Amino acid sequence: MEQRRAGVGLTGFASMPPVAAARPSPDELEILLRIRGVLAGNRFALLTGAGLSTDSGIPDYRGPGSPPRTPMTYQEFTKDAANRQRYWARNHIGWSHLRHADPNQGHHASAELERRGYLTGLITQNVDRLHEDAGSVNVVDLHGRYDQVVCLDCRRTYSRRLLAGVLEELNPEFLPRAAETGLVEMAPDADATVEDQALISSFVVAVCPACGGTLKPDFVYFGENVPKERVERAYGMVDDAGALVVAGSSLTVMSGLRFVRHAARDGKPVIIINRGQTRGDDKATIKLEAGVSEALSWLAAELPAL
Repeated sequence: MEQRRAGVGLTGFASMPPVAAARPSPDELEILLRIRGVLAGNRFALLTGAGLSTDSGIPDYRGPGSPPRTPMTYQEFTKDAANRQRYWARNHIGWSHLRHADPNQGHHASAELERRGYLTGLITQNVDRLHEDAGSVNVVDLHGRYDQVVCLDCRRTYSRRLLAGVLEELNPEFLPRAAETGLVEMAPDADATVEDQALISSFVVAVCPACGGTLKPDFVYFGENVPKERVERAYGMVDDAGALVVAGSSLTVMSGLRFVRHAARDGKPVIIINRGQTRGDDKATIKLEAGVSEALSWLAAELPAL
C-alpha cells in the first residue's frame, strides 16, 4: 500500500488523531442512544459517502455549503480528446493533493467497528481509499479507486502513482505553474478546477504504455455503471446484516440508494447519519443530523461487546 505523507497542501490536508469518543450535544446524544439501542448486539452493514471524508480535507459533492459541481460524464470523457485533456490536467493537480489526505476519526471508527465484529461489511461510495488506510478489510469500493488507472482498450491497470511520474515527465512545468495560478476547488474524485485555460490546453496526456490506448481513472464516472460483481457483493453485506447504517451520503445517486431501499423492503432498520436531507430519509428508522466522524466515533466507543 502506498504510504501517504502527512502535511498541509493547498487544500489543508493534515493527519488526524486515532478514534476517540466524541462529545455529542444533548439532542444528538438522545438520538445516538436510540441508535445504540437498535445496533447493540446486532451486526450491521455500513454505507459511507463523501461526507465522511470532509474531515480529512476532501470536499464533498452535495453537503451543506458545497459549491455546485458538474462532474465530467463517462460519455464526455470517452468521446472528446479535449475533454480528456482537460480532465487529466485537472486530475493531475487534484491527485497531487488528494494523495496526502489521511484517515480521520470516522475512518478509524469504522475500522474499529469491523475489528469488534459489528460489521458484515463496509460499502463506500468514496474513491479515496481512506477506509483501507485506516485498517478496514472487508470493503466494497463501490465507485472504484482513485489510486489506479485502467486502459479502456486493453483493460490493463496501472498505479496512479506510476502514472503521476509519467505525467510529470511529459509536463515538467505544469504543477509549478498550477501552483502559481492557485487551486480554485477540488472534488472527491481528485478533480480540480483551475482558472487558467491556457495552462489546461498545454497539458500532454499519457497513453497506455502497452497498447497506446486511452487511460482512465479506475473509478465509476457519472453515466457509467457500477460493475455487477461489486453490486452483488454489497447486496450480500446488506443481506447478512440486521441493520444498515448510512454515514455521510446524500443518497442522491441510485448506486447507494438501492441498498437503503433493499434493506427497508426486508424490514431491516435503516439508520442515516448525515448533515442535510437525503433521498433515503423516508426509509430511515432513525435519522441523525450530526458530524459523521463524531457519531461513528461515539458508536465505536459506546456499543457493547457482541
